[in-house]
Amino acid sequence: MRGQDRMVTVFRKQRADAPPGFFAAEAAGLRWLAEAESVGGAAVVAVRGVGEGWIELDRLASARPTAEAARVFGAALARTHAAGAAAFGAAPGDGPWFIGRQELPCDPSATWGAFYAAQRVLPFARRAHERRHLDARGLAVVEEACARIASGALDDDEPPARLHGDLWNGNVAWTPAGAVLIDPAAHGGHRETDLAMLALFGLPFLDVVLDGYDAAAPLRPGWRDRVPMHQLHPLAVHAASHGAAYAEPLAAAAESTLGLG
Repeated sequence: MRGQDRMVTVFRKQRADAPPGFFAAEAAGLRWLAEAESVGGAAVVAVRGVGEGWIELDRLASARPTAEAARVFGAALARTHAAGAAAFGAAPGDGPWFIGRQELPCDPSATWGAFYAAQRVLPFARRAHERRHLDARGLAVVEEACARIASGALDDDEPPARLHGDLWNGNVAWTPAGAVLIDPAAHGGHRETDLAMLALFGLPFLDVVLDGYDAAAPLRPGWRDRVPMHQLHPLAVHAASHGAAYAEPLAAAAESTLGLG
């Protein structure tokens, strides 16, 4: 009977070719995000066990998203972000860290712009160029945008937020109890980056999520104008890993960044 219960309640992911620390990073990120649940943060799938090449998680029942669940999720995500991080780029534990199957730099930085340009955009844009997914013109405009970001001209006084870090639609699991976070690339960053990633791939009831978030933790004026800048990271990651289809959106986001006041 215990074996039958375990089959029902536990979801096991495994990967024979996982690099050292791959699933340990996922487990550490999930546990770090889950710390914020005690202050009303977003629900996070529970880790049952982890080893080299595998991780076991609570098996989640699925449900249709609703407007009410979306509003609750938005407010809860604001509280997760508010739980904070030691620095921009700081991640739980010693690493290595990953986003999807690509290694993710997580070196703590005192300023957001320097961190974001050097660790979240440029490595992936240059990898996309090396793989011929991004042409020289596209790389040049991304590098120009990153130079502006790194200069601090677009920094603000927001403290490092506790980010999920890979918060696209597929990593928000809708259950009968509401939204649950899965598969993070958790680190300290700017809260607008998580929100911009939610917008990139079409989260259901996104406007309601954002209303709930803004009611709990008001967003700074002009945040909608900054969405393309915060999408540079996921677009660069996808250009590196998924191909040239992401090159044009990446370059367009860089152009928008250069137009920010």
